Amino acid sequence: MYQALYRKYRPRTFDEVVGQEHITETLKTQVRTGRLGHAYLFIGTRGTGKTTCARILARAVNCEHPVDGNPCGECAACRGLESGSILDVTELDAASNNGVDHVRALRDEAVFAPASVKKRVYIIDEVHMLSGAAFNALLKILEEPPEHLMFILATTELRKIPVTILSRCQRYSFRCLSPECIGCQLMHVAGQEGLELTEPACELLSRLADGSMRDGLSLLDQCAGTARIDVQDVLSTMGLAGKQQTAKLLAGIAAHDIQQVLTVFRSLWSAGGDPVSILGELAALLRDALLLQVAPGGGQLLTGGFDRQTLEQAGRDMTAAELLAALRHVQGVLDGMGQSVNPRLTAELCLVALCRPELSEDLAQLRARVSRLEAALSGGAVQQPARPEPAGRAELSPKEAAACSLRNDAPPAGENEQNKEESPPPDGSLPPKDDLFAPPKESTPPRDEAPAPMEEPVRPAETPAAPSAPVQPAASAPESGDRAALWRTLVGRMKTRLPIGHYTLLENGVQITGTFTDGGLTLSADPGFAYDLFKAPQVLDEFRAVASELCGRTVPVKLEAAAAAAPDQASRNLEQLMHRKGITIKS
Repeated sequence: MYQALYRKYRPRTFDEVVGQEHITETLKTQVRTGRLGHAYLFIGTRGTGKTTCARILARAVNCEHPVDGNPCGECAACRGLESGSILDVTELDAASNNGVDHVRALRDEAVFAPASVKKRVYIIDEVHMLSGAAFNALLKILEEPPEHLMFILATTELRKIPVTILSRCQRYSFRCLSPECIGCQLMHVAGQEGLELTEPACELLSRLADGSMRDGLSLLDQCAGTARIDVQDVLSTMGLAGKQQTAKLLAGIAAHDIQQVLTVFRSLWSAGGDPVSILGELAALLRDALLLQVAPGGGQLLTGGFDRQTLEQAGRDMTAAELLAALRHVQGVLDGMGQSVNPRLTAELCLVALCRPELSEDLAQLRARVSRLEAALSGGAVQQPARPEPAGRAELSPKEAAACSLRNDAPPAGENEQNKEESPPPDGSLPPKDDLFAPPKESTPPRDEAPAPMEEPVRPAETPAAPSAPVQPAASAPESGDRAALWRTLVGRMKTRLPIGHYTLLENGVQITGTFTDGGLTLSADPGFAYDLFKAPQVLDEFRAVASELCGRTVPVKLEAAAAAAPDQASRNLEQLMHRKGITIKS
C-alpha cells in the first residue's frame, strides 16, 4: 500500500527533525540528564514538527537504551510505541474531544500507573479547541500530576490558551521553516524516491510550502507523476498557470490600460476563475512585489508562486506607495466581497479604480500619485507608462487636465504667452562675448556695486555689409552687459544636460537662481532639498561647462545656500510653483 511522503519520511529521532534545533537540543539534554518536566506546550504553525517532536519525546522518555537523548528504536518499548501496540501513550484530538466529560474521563484514567513502560504520556493536539470547562477540569491534574504522568500539549493559536494553563507548562515555540531548509529536504526526498527535481521547481515548491515541511512534501508528492519535475510541471499540477495571467493583469494596471486589464480578467473568469480568487492572486503578487522593492535582500519573505523577474518588473513599473495603495484597495474589496450581490461587477470596479487612481478620493491613492511626482522630480528610475488615449476624445475635463499636468509636467493652457518674454534668446542672439562683463552704459541706472574695470579685449575687424542687404540686429538680442539674459540662455541650454528633476527646479526659478558677476557664476539654492540636489560635483561641472562656453573663457561656479524666506514670501513661491504646474487644492 502506498504511503504518503510526509508520513513515510516523518522523523523518528530528534536528529532527523529539520529546522528546529533550538528545541530538539534542549529536549535531548533533558532526556539525557533525566531533568524532565511533567507538562510541555508546543506552539507553532502547521507542519513545523509539533506532533512529531511530541511522539519522539514520548518514545525517548520510555526508551530502555536512549542514545544521546534519542530513542534507540530497537528496544521493546520503542517498537511497541512505534507500532501502536502499547497503549500507555495516548494521542487526543481536542478538536473532536473538547468537552468537559472527555477531560474528566482522561483525568480518572491518568491516575493509574502504566502497564508496559515507565511513563504514561498524553499528547493533546489542537489543545486551544478545549472548552473553558474542559480547561478548568484539566488544571488540577496538570499542576500536580503523579510521577508516572506526562502531558504534551500542541497548539497553533497561543492566544486561546488560558494563562492558568500556560503557567503550568514548559513552552517551546516552533519556527516556520525557511525556503532553503525546505528545499534541501525536498531534494533529499526526491533523490530517495528516484525523482529528478530541478532547482527552479524546488525553489517554487519551497515558496509554495509557506514554512511548512508537511505542505512541501505533500506538494512534491502531488507533482511526482513524472520522473522529471520542472517549473511548468509544478504550475500545471498546482493549477497555477493563471499566475502568468495575473502578472499581465498587474502590468495592465501599471500601464493604466483598462481595456487590457478587463480583457485579462474576462479570460480568467471565463476559464472558471472565481473573482475572489483572482483578486486574491493579485493581492499576493502586489504583496511580493512590494516586499521585494522595500527589502531587496528579503527573498525568504516571498510566499507566492511568482518568479523574481515578474516581481522586479512590477517594482520598476510602480512605486512602493502605488503598490501599497493598490494592495490596500484590493484587500478592502476582498473584505467586503462576501456581502456583494454581484462579485464579478465588484471585481471589475476594483480593477478600473486601480487603473485610474485619479478617480479615487482615497488618501492612500493620493499619496501614491504624489510619490510618482517626487520620483520624477528626483530623477528616479520609475517612469510613468504611456496611457492609451481613447479614440474620438474631444477635450479633457478640468480634473483630467490637472491630473495630466501632474503626470506629464505639461504647462497649463494660456501660459505660453506668459512665459514667452522669459524664454532664453536663441543662440544667434547672444550678447558679444567681449562685452559680457563690460561696465553698464551711462543710460543704465547705476548699480549698487560697480564692477571692476577689465582689460578691453582686441576685437576682430568687422566686414562691412553690402548696401543692398544691410544686416538687421535680432529683435530679441539683449543689450551688452545684460546678465539676466545670459542667465536665461544658460537655463535653456541646461535642459539637455541635467536630469528632469534638477531641470524642473531650475526652470521654475523659485528654489534655485543664478547670478553672473565679475567673479564668475553664483548659484543660490534654498536650504534643504534644492541645495542637496545641486551640490553634487557633476551638477556644478555641467554649469561650469555651459557658462564657460557662453562666456568664451573659464567661469568659476559656486553654490550658496539662500537665506530662509519670510513666511509670506515662501507662500508666494509655493503658489507660483503650484500655478506653473497646474496643481489646485480643493477646500
